[in-house]
Amino acid sequence: MTNDASGLVTVERPFAGCAVVTLNRPRAMNALSVALRRELVSTFEALRSDADARVIVLTGAGNAFCAGLDLKELGAAAEPGAAVAPAADEDPMLAMLRLQAPVIGAINGPAITGGFELALACDLMIASTRASFADTHARVGVMPGWGLSQRLPRLIGPGRAKELSLTGNFLDARQAEAWGLVNRVVEPDALLPAALKLASDMLSVLPEMLVAYKRLIDDGLRTGLAEGLELERERSRAWAAGLRGADIEARRRQIAERGRAQGKPAS
Repeated sequence: MTNDASGLVTVERPFAGCAVVTLNRPRAMNALSVALRRELVSTFEALRSDADARVIVLTGAGNAFCAGLDLKELGAAAEPGAAVAPAADEDPMLAMLRLQAPVIGAINGPAITGGFELALACDLMIASTRASFADTHARVGVMPGWGLSQRLPRLIGPGRAKELSLTGNFLDARQAEAWGLVNRVVEPDALLPAALKLASDMLSVLPEMLVAYKRLIDDGLRTGLAEGLELERERSRAWAAGLRGADIEARRRQIAERGRAQGKPAS
């Protein structure tokens, strides 16, 4: 595994096509200081134009994923509102939304408030048994601005989302899995290998489909069901115009061979 950077954010390249981005303030539970947010934005922007960053894994150093905004820094700020509603160069969520590559959240420990929002901005999450989630906006007295109030109800339902957001209570990894917040829960030493295995599986699909299919799902989720179905039909028709029978047959054979290798029947 090669390392591209050091500092508040590190980027490692375990294999071609994959970048592992690590929040690197372990003594502060990877709290999102202004400096860390700026470095995270610049990291995502660099990866957006990197052809060898086709799948991204996001995790935290030490025992936490991310404790959210740095409340010590926020409490000492002359204008804390500017940190809560940052400019574009300090807004990691906007930078994540601009990524074409899918982002796998490897949630290694607590993801709290702004850290919870960072986790929710990932395309999917795998959690360590040490992971937990909490929304303390209502306790700190800050209104969410990075998507938590909208993404969380869509993932786990409005009742469960309100239970978390209106109490500030913690949700452990197993309950998060039961509620559909995370895809699966693994032991701590299995977390990064599981995320990298998933990244490898994604990299084995057609590169152009990896980007286009993620975009189709995301764009459809921003609409109602009827509009999403029409969007799918439109893009399917446009995509079909470029299909070739020989390519389909070659891919069918590849799928069949992969199915046999995994001990599963394939057509």
